[in-house]
Formats: sequence, structure tokens, C-alpha cells
Amino acid sequence: MTLATGDKLPEASFSRMGENGPEQVDLSSLSNGRKIVIFAVPGAYTPTCHSAHVPSFIRTKDGFAAKGVEEIVCLSVNDPFVMNAWGESTGATAAGLTLLADGTGAFTKAIGMSFDAAPVGLMGRSKRYAMLVEDGTVTLLHVEEGPGVCEVSAGEALLAAM
Repeated sequence: MTLATGDKLPEASFSRMGENGPEQVDLSSLSNGRKIVIFAVPGAYTPTCHSAHVPSFIRTKDGFAAKGVEEIVCLSVNDPFVMNAWGESTGATAAGLTLLADGTGAFTKAIGMSFDAAPVGLMGRSKRYAMLVEDGTVTLLHVEEGPGVCEVSAGEALLAAM
């Protein structure tokens, strides 16, 4: 299945760092009855993800809130320790973004967004995308053509499309 606008998101569980270590977060608890943005990156600390994608959502957070978005979630096929450190180092956590780990890549594979870039050591990673989700249904979906590009999936582009 390749995810498309109008699709209901599949059941999924992600991980994040909690007060007592890693904890699970069900996608349904984030999305059911809520309006959220989910954006995914190929890898924490990778150049485009670090210098363009995350900062675009920090810059646009207030604009999304003004349009009723309750939460902005960043996903990556990384572990919760890396996502926690990355959220701190980018300022994403301080800005109120939620960084979650799709550690096994199960969600990424289930929605048809997995890719490999063996020459740079990225295996089983997520394509770069951003989506607006309303009550668990994808209402906008912007997928980049390549992992090193952050144009249609940037915060500004998704916000402008709303």
C-alpha cells in the first residue's frame, strides 16, 4: 500500500523518551478526533533533515496552530534515544514539536514510504514527506521526489496548501 490522500492511517506504535525511559505511543491516541501534522525524515542529524526540514516546522508552528493543528509530529526510522537528543539539539522539543521513533520501520513500510540508500548507509529509512491528518485520515500529503530535497514537504509548503 502506498499512502494517499483520503486514506485512513493504519494502526501503529512509535516510541519516545519518557520520564522513566522509552515509552510507546499509539498513533490512534495522537490522531483520533484531532487535527495533526506528521512529517517524516530519512534520518536524524542528516544534513537536509537537520538544517531544513525540522527548522521549517519550528518556523511554521504558530501558523499551523492558527489553522487548528493541535500537534506536529516528526517521525524517523531511528531509536527514541537519538530522536530525543536530536529534538534537544535542534530546538524542536523546546518549540513544542513531538519527535517519535518508528524504530523497526513498521509504520514506514506499511504506508509504502520505505527506501534504501546503500551508498550513504541509509537502509530501511523513510522517504521525506509531510501530511495533514484529521481524525486519523490523511487530508493532505506531500512527498518529496528525493531524500535530499525539502521543498513540497517543508512546513511552509504544507501550511500554504491548507
